[in-house]
Amino acid sequence: MKIKFWGVRGSIPSPGPNTVHYGGNTTCIEVRTDNNELIIIDAGTGLFPLSQTLLSEMPLTANVLISHSHWDHIQGLPFFAPNFIPGNLLRLHGAFDPVSGKGVEHVMSVQLQYSYFPVRESEMKARIEYVTLAPEKPIQIGSARITPYLMNHPVINFGYRIEAGGKSIFVTGDHEPPQNIYAPADEGYADYQVLVDNKNKDILRAMMGVDVLIADCSYTEQEYPQKRGWGHGTFSSSIRYAVNAGAKVLFCTHHEPTRSDAALDAVFANVLADHPPQPGGTNYRLAREGETYEF
Repeated sequence: MKIKFWGVRGSIPSPGPNTVHYGGNTTCIEVRTDNNELIIIDAGTGLFPLSQTLLSEMPLTANVLISHSHWDHIQGLPFFAPNFIPGNLLRLHGAFDPVSGKGVEHVMSVQLQYSYFPVRESEMKARIEYVTLAPEKPIQIGSARITPYLMNHPVINFGYRIEAGGKSIFVTGDHEPPQNIYAPADEGYADYQVLVDNKNKDILRAMMGVDVLIADCSYTEQEYPQKRGWGHGTFSSSIRYAVNAGAKVLFCTHHEPTRSDAALDAVFANVLADHPPQPGGTNYRLAREGETYEF
């Protein structure tokens, strides 16, 4: 199985001289099974450069898994070049939207309103299909079994476990470890803590034993108190997931958009000092735009 990162920033694209090494595009990950089946996780601005490389593979079937519908995870969809070429198929997978009452097709219908984009969906030459997913209901894409899991973010967010050929990946999308909303002295604390503990167990079970965990590591522990409730994890919280799940490799991603390459290196050095990798344990890495990992 092969992974390539096309976008590793969170919230907003961050191009410029200070983000050249790790990249400024928002979330987009290319996954190839051993049978070369194409699965794309999220459609941030990194989808556009990925789409340029796919023009040599026409006719193309692209299965795109959307973790959630915030802009930094869908901005690239209108610019996915194969959409404009007859004979191609874009199959878009994602969650039901409880606000609109619609399935994942709502993502494209909003983006392609004429007020925001000059090309309507009906004018695109490729075929576009929509698959609305349900939590923990697996689907099959070629040789890959894909199971969506409900994560914790201010909109419905799916993490995806992808299994093919005896290999496995879990991608969290945007995720903040669930916490108790009550103070310990409050009446509802104990009951709510049961829900929190069960949810955290479910998430850990979904990640268990994966070869690669790709996780939201937006903040440091020092930054987190001011960001609580925004729906993002820390380096430390993702490392705990990786270690407890027995993941072989952790890729830290969704890099904070104001963090330069130098600042990201400095932060990560401190993280490794606080969480030194153990012999035979999880390998911790910073996701970098353009990087390929094969296993």
